[in-house]
Amino acid sequence: ATYYLFYSGSGNPAPWNETMRPGDNKWTMTIWARDLDTGEAKWGYQKTPHDEWDFAGVNQMVLSDHKVDGKVTPLLTHVDRNGILYTLNRDNGNLIQAAKVDPAVNVFKKVDLNTGTPVRDPEFSTRMDHKSTNVCPSALSFHNQGLDSLDLRRY
Repeated sequence: ATYYLFYSGSGNPAPWNETMRPGDNKWTMTIWARDLDTGEAKWGYQKTPHDEWDFAGVNQMVLSDHKVDGKVTPLLTHVDRNGILYTLNRDNGNLIQAAKVDPAVNVFKKVDLNTGTPVRDPEFSTRMDHKSTNVCPSALSFHNQGLDSLDLRRY
């Protein structure tokens, strides 16, 4: 059966005080692919489990087709407010790449490409028993809801 997907992001969990909501707070901070006709979720990729910085995950999704391992692949690229640039296979949600937009991003050390989970730096946590300073991105985020573009001359 042929179906068409649309892509959207879900926002941050509440309340903002992270100690009041243990766990990953599943389905928040998630890129969703849904069947355009039925609304059925085909896949979801959670970018910041247990978001403690109020990043929200609703920025623009850029769709393109590029070679991955020698094969033209349908891609979704998303610059998140958490300071990470994500590229996913837009048909199945598999993570292709995730990298810091800038070395100044310090809440995460990296994204584990096998699990898709960001590796946190506990020094920049917002937990109540810890005073963090110089957190990047701040609650205002690294990349807010401005529009993105793709320069195909680079490919």
